[in-house]
Amino acid sequence: MCLAVPGKVLEIIGDDPLLRSAKVSFAGVVKLISLTCTPEAQVGDYVLVHVGVAISTVDAKEAAETFEYLKQMGELDGIELPPATPAPITATETAP
Repeated sequence: MCLAVPGKVLEIIGDDPLLRSAKVSFAGVVKLISLTCTPEAQVGDYVLVHVGVAISTVDAKEAAETFEYLKQMGELDGIELPPATPAPITATETAP
């Protein structure tokens, strides 16, 4: 079975549509991904990635649903997913 995993585009590198790539975050793990098949992808978008290539863009809701399906299938065992909302800052911590 082949899986495509959703990730959030953090930074786009390059202008040439055939050579564009992006730094994409997968639950905090950042990888360099080809955007050749998704020329419409922008910073902040979610993309489905298969074998290092973004194959489509998806909205945040679909990305979250896909992560949930992968989690139920056991495909994310050992990966710590970030909470849906940021944890509150305590008195001993400082904001970034």
